Amino acid sequence: MDKINKNVKIVVAMSGGVDSSVAAALLVEQGYEVIGITIKTYNYEDVGGNIGNESSCCSLDGINDARMVAAKLGFPHYVLDFSEQFKKEVIDNFVSEYLSGRTPNPCVVCNRKIKWEELIRKSVSLGAEYIATGHFAKIRYDEERNRFILSKGKDTEKDQSYALWSLTQESLRRTVFPLAEFTKPEVRELAKKFGLKTANKAESFEICFIPDDNYERFLKEQNPELEKQVGGGDMLFDGRVVAKHNGIPFYTIGQRKRLGIALGEPVYVTKIDADTNTITLGRDPELMHRELTATDVNLISVSDLKNARLNGAVGQGMHVTAKVRYKDNATGAFAKQLDSETIQVIFDDPKRAITPGQSVVMYDGDDVVGGGVIDQVIT
Repeated sequence: MDKINKNVKIVVAMSGGVDSSVAAALLVEQGYEVIGITIKTYNYEDVGGNIGNESSCCSLDGINDARMVAAKLGFPHYVLDFSEQFKKEVIDNFVSEYLSGRTPNPCVVCNRKIKWEELIRKSVSLGAEYIATGHFAKIRYDEERNRFILSKGKDTEKDQSYALWSLTQESLRRTVFPLAEFTKPEVRELAKKFGLKTANKAESFEICFIPDDNYERFLKEQNPELEKQVGGGDMLFDGRVVAKHNGIPFYTIGQRKRLGIALGEPVYVTKIDADTNTITLGRDPELMHRELTATDVNLISVSDLKNARLNGAVGQGMHVTAKVRYKDNATGAFAKQLDSETIQVIFDDPKRAITPGQSVVMYDGDDVVGGGVIDQVIT
């Protein structure tokens, strides 16, 4: 922040929530020329659920709240329609991944493709060198490595670095995180100090384009033939067919509830096979695995794992800590680069419910080494 020329324009991505509102207020207070932009990511009539009561991220209420904050702080605010790009890059991918028996993380895709790459393109056309968001994370430039480094934010409870692993060096170069050194309670207090109407606004936890949090409804509406295509496959337990499932998109690894079957003991979804249209059930120990491969890899703190010189690097990889979901605790692992797009991660101790389609994110201390989309669970 202190190295950015105060004369440059900064576009603030404003969802209408308290975090992005305070991010904008801090930049105004520090003397930057701010432009507020809210992204319209989807057409409300196309996604269903909660129509007429839109209060999630990038919703009608969010747009109005962002506009009111911008008016109070005295900078221009625009709404950009990215719904066509969002459908192509995020929604279509979301549906396709579930049909493939995987559990996607649409926020990761949206962050890279929409909130950064598309927004940066628009920002440049407005004469803005940087974009800012209300994420709880940090960015710094490391001269020795000649790389921009993404790190965990001060608020470890709200740290969002996990969802930002796919950001490229060019995106990081153009990004400012005004909330890097603040905690969530501090942000709420700042919102009150600035007199922002979003100060006490509740957080939204559901996926923005599924406002009622009903994945099954959403997938069926997106593909009316879905049940005919994938329903009625076998549900296996101890090698035998024990039931028929409703369709592989409606299950995820580690699921215990809503299985529609009682076997006299707790059982969980341990495997989803789209090729055979089968769901495998198992006991809790069968959810524990140590090894995975991941694709669509993006490395941040190092250019590649083969030549890494950090944190006890040996051979063709390096020792890291790694998470396999947002709320997971990062634990020790060895990460090995198989090729430019694929890594292998071997955990020191087994992880529970490693799920294809989710992200594995690697850390060196608080710094994000990089991440990838989990492809296969090995052992």
